Amino acid sequence: MKIHPLITTTDALADLCERLAKADFITVDTEFMRENTYWPELCLVQIADDKEAAAIDPMAPGIDLKPLLDLMCENEDVLKVFHAGGQDVEIIYNLTGKTPHPIFDTQIAMMAVSQSEQIGYSNLVESWLGLSIDKGARFTDWSRRPLTERQIEYAIGDVTHLSKIFPKLLKRLIKTGRGEWLDIEMEKLADPENYRTDMETAWQKIRAPSRNPAVLGRLKSLAAWREREAMDKNIPRGRIMRDETLADIASHPPRDQHDLAKVRGLSTGWKDNDIGRRLMQTLADSKPLTEAEMPPKTPRGAPLGKEGALVADLLKLLLKIRSREIDIAARLLARTDDLELLAAGQRKNLPILEGWRFEQFGRDALELVEGKLAFAVVNGKLKMAHIDDIGGSSAEPEIVVHVDE
Repeated sequence: MKIHPLITTTDALADLCERLAKADFITVDTEFMRENTYWPELCLVQIADDKEAAAIDPMAPGIDLKPLLDLMCENEDVLKVFHAGGQDVEIIYNLTGKTPHPIFDTQIAMMAVSQSEQIGYSNLVESWLGLSIDKGARFTDWSRRPLTERQIEYAIGDVTHLSKIFPKLLKRLIKTGRGEWLDIEMEKLADPENYRTDMETAWQKIRAPSRNPAVLGRLKSLAAWREREAMDKNIPRGRIMRDETLADIASHPPRDQHDLAKVRGLSTGWKDNDIGRRLMQTLADSKPLTEAEMPPKTPRGAPLGKEGALVADLLKLLLKIRSREIDIAARLLARTDDLELLAAGQRKNLPILEGWRFEQFGRDALELVEGKLAFAVVNGKLKMAHIDDIGGSSAEPEIVVHVDE
């Protein structure tokens, strides 16, 4: 594979992207810094197909990334391959308002061919190529220039290895017939809504201090205010105010700005500075949540109760058994929330009752909660069996644990 020198000009980037546009797939990775900024700072882009690879310096003076971004977001003929690509996709979305498409994530794909929940890149390379990755450059400050040859070599390795792994992984997916299982997961990864900052819903990521509409209304206003402040200053939102402090102010709003000096987590300067004044104005302008805006009384669905919790535990056991039997990550088959909803009696809008998940797991999960399926230990291994097959019967639906001697 041909490795190009670091690309620092628009012309060289355009030439590279013109060649890569003819490939069936490209592998992509980014290096960025976000510890001190609201927006991640893109420092390096690595890209490869099966013939060539290069690192692109987005910080080079005068370079225009348009050829690269067009390849990522406008060219539908080239598959973009990432590993654990959520943050990489976020960066591209921040630059363009679009996401790479079509897209493939090898971390997600590994969940369909193994029981690995979130396999790291180093383990992926070791398992597929038998190579150990030099981790010495992991903690590089990628924003510093100039980059050393060792740093660039390390960074490019992320995409050259991936370009060799992807075809092998694709063959296994085709052989197992599980490629179609991933279509929905990949579309979720490429959904722009995952990366769009929504001021109106920022409060939902903060642990609600109460269910009082006035308190939640203040929390909603404060969360949106914090996002604006952090964006304007390009600093992490936690540098403006921590979640706990935000929730505390929503629950116990200060009477006047001077009282901000008494709030744990804020400096005394807040009692008379501009940001403190903006906070107080935000509180004054906040309104209680309407009934339609109020969150549900339980995180998802109906409360389980003691019996429902036991049923949920059995469903989790079934999930472990099935994921082991078909060699798939349990997390790809079902989420804990969905198992609890099924145990609580919900039957609509559950992913496990649709498509391939129903065929592989959902049907048995339904039969388990309806008392038609039981656990059995056969030759020392825990398996599932139909009640009729093991001689069980019941006037009312029940879950049976059967031990075969």
